[in-house]
Amino acid sequence: MDLDEAREFMREHHRAVLATRSADGGVQQSPVLVNVDAEGRAIISSRETAYKVRNLREDPRAQVCVFTDGFYGQWLFAEGRAAILSLPEAMDPLIDYYERFPDENPDWNDYRARMEREKRVLIRIELERAGPDHQG
Repeated sequence: MDLDEAREFMREHHRAVLATRSADGGVQQSPVLVNVDAEGRAIISSRETAYKVRNLREDPRAQVCVFTDGFYGQWLFAEGRAAILSLPEAMDPLIDYYERFPDENPDWNDYRARMEREKRVLIRIELERAGPDHQG
């Protein structure tokens, strides 16, 4: 699958499961909301203390399985290397992340306070590969 096709799908469908590698080599999966930033990276908001963030700091390989709200039907996987952006540098990118969803914008002062209180980070995945290329 072409990476631009995968990005377009992620701009329209945000429900996903993020897979990371734990320290013991196992796979850790988390439900997330994914979107795409202006540079074409998959972006996910998380907490500094989350296992997925800890895992990605140790091993930056990440894969997301993205599907429609109806769950059955179209889906894709995309993978690449992740970088974690922490506060305070993450604040403006976290605002950009939120603005990319179709909901109403919040009170930005409340949003900023919540991001700090929750110790939010932004996960950015440089996409390297996407699929499926064939349907089974």
